[in-house]
Amino acid sequence: MGNMISIETLHHDGQFSTYVAEPEGAPRAAIIVIQEIFGVNPGIRAKCDEWAKAGYLAVAPDLFWRLRPGIALDPDIAAEFQEAIDLLGKFDQDKGIEDIEATIRWARQKSEGKKVGCTGYCLGGRLAFMTATRTDIDASVGYYGVGIDGLLGEKHAIAHPVLLHIPTADHFVDPAAQKRMHEGLDDHPKVTLFDYPGLDHGFATQTGNRRHEEGAQLADNRTATFFAENLG
Repeated sequence: MGNMISIETLHHDGQFSTYVAEPEGAPRAAIIVIQEIFGVNPGIRAKCDEWAKAGYLAVAPDLFWRLRPGIALDPDIAAEFQEAIDLLGKFDQDKGIEDIEATIRWARQKSEGKKVGCTGYCLGGRLAFMTATRTDIDASVGYYGVGIDGLLGEKHAIAHPVLLHIPTADHFVDPAAQKRMHEGLDDHPKVTLFDYPGLDHGFATQTGNRRHEEGAQLADNRTATFFAENLG
């Protein structure tokens, strides 16, 4: 359904590829799909295609382009999983947020001023939270974001609704970190947290061994409702 286009960086010093899926007719809003550490792989592109079918302009920027453009790894292949971990260690998250902000601006223009939301997974879940605190995004969703408990000092900057999906058996986010997230965010008027008892990191991946069908459908339905309420 989609295709790759190029978006200019925020500071006009380069271009990065972005997967774009467009709906039939005018979009109801735009959604930025923020990659895991595996790049804009088939699962991320499929997420975009689903949002386009639901009437949204959906875009997934290649945030690893400064390391190596076009990364699309399979988390179920051990060597590719390790490659993704190595890439994460080299990734500049601040530059990633700048690229997301450039994508927000592009999406607003492309959708003729419609609202723009974002949804991210793993690293993308963390970046979705950072996008909520550091940009003017209209709504943000994070799935199993890693290290959000270390970003709670930024929560005062959240101006628009945020939804976080937290699997309680996440082997990358331990119970103590989950507790800090709840203690820091449960009383925030713009933030909603949902726990998924017994589920692990990656449970809502579009395809592959990590997916938990019932949990993924529950979380995705909540996300769809959230965006319908906050983006239109």
